[in-house]
Amino acid sequence: MKSQTSISKKWFLLILIALPLLTLNIWENHSPVSAKTQDTYKNLETFSNVLSLIQKNYVEEVNTEKVIQGAIKGMLTTLDPHSSFMKPDDFKELQIETKGSFSGIGIEITIKDNMLTVVSPIEGTPAFKEGLKANDKIVKIEDEPTKDLTLMEAVKKLRGPKGTKVTISIHREGWHELKEVTIVRNVIPLISVKSKILEPGYGYIRINNFQAKTTTEFKKNLKQLEKEDKLKGLVFDLRNNPGGLLDQAVKISDIFIDSGMIVFTKGRIKEQNMEFKAHSNSKKYKFPIIVLVNEGSASASEIVAGALQDHKRAIILGAQTFGKGSVQTVIPMQDGSGLRLTTARYYTPSGRSIQATGITPDILVESKFLDEKDLEEAKKEKKPHYLRESDLKHHITNGKEEKSKNSDKIKDSDKTGTKDKESLREQEKNEKKAGIREEIERDYQLKQALMLLKSLNIYQQLAIDK
Repeated sequence: MKSQTSISKKWFLLILIALPLLTLNIWENHSPVSAKTQDTYKNLETFSNVLSLIQKNYVEEVNTEKVIQGAIKGMLTTLDPHSSFMKPDDFKELQIETKGSFSGIGIEITIKDNMLTVVSPIEGTPAFKEGLKANDKIVKIEDEPTKDLTLMEAVKKLRGPKGTKVTISIHREGWHELKEVTIVRNVIPLISVKSKILEPGYGYIRINNFQAKTTTEFKKNLKQLEKEDKLKGLVFDLRNNPGGLLDQAVKISDIFIDSGMIVFTKGRIKEQNMEFKAHSNSKKYKFPIIVLVNEGSASASEIVAGALQDHKRAIILGAQTFGKGSVQTVIPMQDGSGLRLTTARYYTPSGRSIQATGITPDILVESKFLDEKDLEEAKKEKKPHYLRESDLKHHITNGKEEKSKNSDKIKDSDKTGTKDKESLREQEKNEKKAGIREEIERDYQLKQALMLLKSLNIYQQLAIDK
């Protein structure tokens, strides 16, 4: 107990030493000590007294470092959900998030209304496959209530070695009781960009989150899409994208914007006021763009959507976004710990704050996906058959000869059940197209985006013809 008391005296002595120095600086500047500063000194003295009382009178010997770190955590939780103190091992966890890979369940989380809340599941991860959705409340992790957990503590509990299980209790709007979900942890690959051709001339590119190599991957995927087919339009998917690195969001926006503001920040001090502007691009993309967003689109994805919307470079389609429009500055501490502090707010080029409001789509389309059962039902549903000219008996042809069928030209190899390489490639190609068509049918927002792109392309052709 003696050692603990000596530590208390040391802390109190440091505070007492600091006070005269601060007072001396103020005196030299010929400025009176403000009431606010005096209140700070008084509260620091209270803190020191409480620490001393804990060390002397608590029923068990206390770990002073742990108590002080707890006090710092408590201080930051009174500010906002995104400011936090990270112990050295927690700080290392944060650094992992933007590079390499980690083992866990694959969700982005935040504190919303004092509840641990899913911002979005990462596509293809265990959490995504188990059906977790944006705005799900995680009430318990392994029967432990999450109410008093910090974000980093929750992250540590959810992450773990590949193959291990974690059980969480979630609540979703409209549910009358909690649902327990057991998820098997896996390696979460940080694959940032995916792309494909939806239909001839119409490309699709998705950013899962903004990492160090996102812009490089995005340009590579966009180039590949143009190589496969001349693009008439592009669906740019930012749904369930929790954000990431600011500089990557700016660079992605810059690809499609030639001049003007992309995003700017405002804080209390001058150093936090920053502007990010577009540069003229040698490569010009003239095709129309539909940006898909939903409730899980947050932070950096909202910056991109807001910039393209304000510059009228894309139509935003989907649901209202998450509304995470604050800037966190990560400050490394000497002992290896880190301080994540909210220092500014984001603003779109037109001056809109994203914070707590998000991006309102130009076209609101609810987030709706058909599951296997719904899709099968849709396929079985009988469509009415309307009588056509070709159904009439003795109808005349249009004058063009029917193309001869090639059924008599089946190769011997096909008859024996084998196929040459060319036919195998064709089969794989057809299966891929069928898979994409089914995905479009499942995804209501994607289906609407593709339909809108086709409409825009037809309208542009009409304008050209005039």
